[in-house]
Amino acid sequence: MKIIFAGTPEFAATALAALLKTQHEIVAVYTQPDRKAGRGQKLTASAVKQLALEHDIPVYQPLHFKSSTEEGLAAQAELAALNADVMVVAAYGLILPQVVLDTPKYGCLNIHGSLLPRWRGAAPIQRAIATGDAETGITIMKMAAGLDTGDMMYKTICPIEANDTSASLHYKLAQQGAEATVAVLESEESLKRYLDQREVQDEALTVYAHKLSKAEAKIDWSIDAIQIDRNIRAFNPWPVAFIQLDEQNNLRVWHSELSTESAPNAQVGEILAIDKKGVHVACANGSVIILTSLQWPGAKPLNPVQILQTQKLTIGQIL
Repeated sequence: MKIIFAGTPEFAATALAALLKTQHEIVAVYTQPDRKAGRGQKLTASAVKQLALEHDIPVYQPLHFKSSTEEGLAAQAELAALNADVMVVAAYGLILPQVVLDTPKYGCLNIHGSLLPRWRGAAPIQRAIATGDAETGITIMKMAAGLDTGDMMYKTICPIEANDTSASLHYKLAQQGAEATVAVLESEESLKRYLDQREVQDEALTVYAHKLSKAEAKIDWSIDAIQIDRNIRAFNPWPVAFIQLDEQNNLRVWHSELSTESAPNAQVGEILAIDKKGVHVACANGSVIILTSLQWPGAKPLNPVQILQTQKLTIGQIL
């Protein structure tokens, strides 16, 4: 089949790499315009664009597909001229109007990092961890004009482990997404079969995964250790959980673990101990969390032994 692939970050590039190993023809790749990145703020191509260029695949980077502008209409016409059988979309970052969704012979398929209709929206991986879900997965859906509202064609299950961060779960789901896409597109016949058997989402079960903000990554010691630990894992690698040291400086918290100890008489945010396990901090309801990787401004993340050596924190200190 002739496939258009639309995506931007590494999550999408993993699926593109898998499709490149099949017999299908990737006729074009669509991705976000190059962005400034890194300390030098150099214009950087997306992970998907870099992979496409390595395989000599034409790359298109329209700003939008709006019918209300000449640029949008030109982008629509350009896509239609590719005469694709199907378009695969993964974390692309642009809204596709109905005219684009209807352009390929079999429409557009989306690789979504949750078990829809749970966690529609921008941050499904992070919200699943923060909420304490036992599992998540991948949903391949036929795209509709709404936000992640399309009919479901194929699902995979991925358990969420106690030490999973958004980074580790992102990697697992990227692999599952690639495998699921290849399975659905095994042949034109298999694609037709999955399209025929697709299931409408139950709106009553919808949960939205709202976009992350830096502000919500600030640790609130007045909630219990279980929830704080979930938040720390959910916000790794972005925006990274933090403790506000003063108006200008934050102490980033990369990793933590739950303590078996309790501190019913301690003040929330109080440092109870600093040892080779990490920094033990009192949380709500007498629960205790151990911070195992901390990063001071301008420095690298430190492990528990290094934290001990810095002597920047003291027992009894209120964070």
